[in-house]
Amino acid sequence: LDLKGEETMPTHPKTKKAQLIHMLKRKAGADIPTISKQLGWLPHTTRAALSGLRKSGFELTAEKPGNGKPSRYRIVASPADAT
Repeated sequence: LDLKGEETMPTHPKTKKAQLIHMLKRKAGADIPTISKQLGWLPHTTRAALSGLRKSGFELTAEKPGNGKPSRYRIVASPADAT
């Protein structure tokens, strides 16, 4: 609550799914190690969560930078965007 007694919106997403979506909507996206560390997940859990987002209608892209660096994932379309 703020000083006027009104509720304020949280500055960070509350759920892990919301945090994942927030990270993937950034221009640079996110890679598996970064997502795993941020959310406290193992890599296979992170990959399963990405698959779950795809199944729920999110369109993801994977950019493979090469040079031994991990792929970066980004959301290019949300279910609400598909009309």
